[in-house]
Amino acid sequence: MSTHRSAGKPARKRSSRRSTVAPTIADVAREARCSPMTVSRVINGEGNVREDTREQVEAAIRKLNYAPNRAARSLAGGSQLRIGLLFDNPSSSYLAEFLMGALEEATHRDIHLEVQSCDNAPDNALVIEKMQAGGTTGFILPPPLCDDQSVLDLIIAKGGVAIAVGPGKASGSHGAVMIDEYQAAFDMTKHIIRLGHERIGFIIGNPEQVASGRRLAGFRAAMEKAGLPLDETLIAQGQFTYRSGMVASEKLLSEPKRPTAIFASNDDMAAATIAVAHRRHLDVPSDITVCGFDDTDLASSVWPELTTIRQPIREMTAKAVEMIASQTRTMKSGEKPSMEHVMMPYELIRRSSDAAPSLVGSHRTDDPGE
Repeated sequence: MSTHRSAGKPARKRSSRRSTVAPTIADVAREARCSPMTVSRVINGEGNVREDTREQVEAAIRKLNYAPNRAARSLAGGSQLRIGLLFDNPSSSYLAEFLMGALEEATHRDIHLEVQSCDNAPDNALVIEKMQAGGTTGFILPPPLCDDQSVLDLIIAKGGVAIAVGPGKASGSHGAVMIDEYQAAFDMTKHIIRLGHERIGFIIGNPEQVASGRRLAGFRAAMEKAGLPLDETLIAQGQFTYRSGMVASEKLLSEPKRPTAIFASNDDMAAATIAVAHRRHLDVPSDITVCGFDDTDLASSVWPELTTIRQPIREMTAKAVEMIASQTRTMKSGEKPSMEHVMMPYELIRRSSDAAPSLVGSHRTDDPGE
């Protein structure tokens, strides 16, 4: 962070005189020693500002307690940007991460963020039209709405900007921020195999989400590449909810020859699997390895803490906000924005829920009433 020399007496007089008057964009420019236009670029998140200059402006904003107002936004060429975050996600842990990323970036850029449930298909058009009539120009869609082309088409047909976050694939009609779901699942499965597991169970996510199919495909490919037989009885359907994870893991752990490891398609279902294992008096990971996907707060709050794929949910959402701001500026200038598809990095996070397979008890069915 850049430092500034303390001001002399004249500066103190100016500060005193304005103590009851809100600081202006010109005051910020003077404090940061740059032009008002540069300050407006920083306020509106434009990329054509040097990092050291951006830091100076942000430091001046904090020092002066400056709040961007209509006049400042007018200088930048328009009113305050309004973005809608539409959601219909059953995982509260995923949604919390998603919302925090959007809120932090929107606050940083002085963007008005409106969060709206969109879980009733017949009403979706009315919800979107009402928000657009109120000035909302851009929309962020997390799973599963990111895969709902009808919702994306509704937004685009009215001249809005739509960014899908976390889709299994993206089309040319909208921007997208995602990870390689297939490769991430492949890497986690390979990790489990390297621990020595051969009989591995898999819990699929919501079948209506493209990412679910991509993760299943990655699991299958890793098993095939390792030359391991794929027992279809060890693949159970889930819905990305904790409850569905309990049902699926009960099925898998009731098999006459149960798996030595279970890879669940998200952390909610993996946490449920751990709970079911404990209820059956199975130790995790000594008796069974359990791995998840997403690395939400839930992954580090259960016991044992989950080995999982870290999907950078907050960073992905923040990137979506940035993309909407950029595309909106492009549209205001009369140009057609490009439909950018951003692939973010993922990471395999190893914690305490995985281990080499136990040689004892892996072939029996455990009675939950024991």
